Amino acid sequence: MSIEVKVPTLGESVSEATVGQWLKKPGEAVALDEPICSLETDKVAVDVPAPAAGVMGNYIAQEGDTVSVGALLGTIEDGVAAAGGAAPVARTEAPVPPASDTIAPKGDDAAVLSPAVRRAVLEHGIDPSSVKGTGKDGRLTKEDVLAAAVAKQAAPAPVVTAAAPVVAAAPVAGRNEERVKMTRLRQTIAKRLKSAQETAALLTTFNDVDMTAVMEARAKYKDVFEKKHGVKLGLMSFFAKASVLALKDIPSVNAQIQGEEIVYFDYVDISVAVSAPNGLVVPVVRDVDKMSFADIEKAIANYGKKARDGALTMADMAGGTFTISNGGVFGGLMSTPIINPPQSAVLGLHRIEDRPVVRNGEIVIRPMMYIALSYDHRLIDGREAVTALKTIKEAIEDPTRLLIDM
Repeated sequence: MSIEVKVPTLGESVSEATVGQWLKKPGEAVALDEPICSLETDKVAVDVPAPAAGVMGNYIAQEGDTVSVGALLGTIEDGVAAAGGAAPVARTEAPVPPASDTIAPKGDDAAVLSPAVRRAVLEHGIDPSSVKGTGKDGRLTKEDVLAAAVAKQAAPAPVVTAAAPVVAAAPVAGRNEERVKMTRLRQTIAKRLKSAQETAALLTTFNDVDMTAVMEARAKYKDVFEKKHGVKLGLMSFFAKASVLALKDIPSVNAQIQGEEIVYFDYVDISVAVSAPNGLVVPVVRDVDKMSFADIEKAIANYGKKARDGALTMADMAGGTFTISNGGVFGGLMSTPIINPPQSAVLGLHRIEDRPVVRNGEIVIRPMMYIALSYDHRLIDGREAVTALKTIKEAIEDPTRLLIDM
């Protein structure tokens, strides 16, 4: 008996998705509620659980296909019938594009690699069977492949004792091309960012922050903080709390334009930009104005883990009144972040580096960070933007302000 696997409800206002990858091959045993397929929506990747135990049957939808809610994805065959001698179901997924000068995943390996991982494997010439996956259920992630590539480059080159085999001629030696369809998430990111540039009157104001006080506080309390709360004391909680002060003082920075109306919020929901395997996502930490440092750090750590595991939900991404994006973790010195519509402002953080500054008439070395506030000038005046950023700067340079709401 065949059991149909259909596209589940994906969330409010989401009617279709793209088949990202099949996690089970035809003929493989499937347990009840085990993830068998990954779907990519406009915001997150969603795993489709098996509606029954049995054996994976035919794929009706292929990787890369666009499917609507309720559409048939594939089938699960009765486990007993399949064990009784039924012939293995033919695989119908599309083959992995070969590359002339890289190692392409073969056979079973190709079936369990996401498009991003598959591309990384091809680009870096990594044999996926030789890399241990750290993702959900031991699946290979893009970060695993990149780490293997770094290790491969660091390893001593083998001594060549024979002539290299002749590689099939390419149009121009060493100049290969690969065309990969954009994921639905990447398409949505592109559309939203372009829409923000076309719709909002974007402007960015900058400042720099002396991180001495925050870094000293972290060094002094990090061990006892982690022991008490079970989470590390990071920078994001300081900037989140400092942002709350600024947004309460300058409500327009926490507001949105909706049609011909301005909507002001008496709460602060901060979208935190997180790098996921398929692109940048912005889960929302809600009611930050009511949260402690530990609550904020726990929420961010939880979202980071969910992003790496591909477990973020539509509910995690919904809403948000303000965004914080930390490009400093990648070494960025300065940038002009783009707002996350329909929000009106985004705070960009950057790397910390020792720089000479003047204090009390003397040149001293301090750990400094450039910060940037991009905002919609239709709603936020320059004075308001500069004041908000200055409030954040002053709160970080004197964290006592965070305790006494100054």
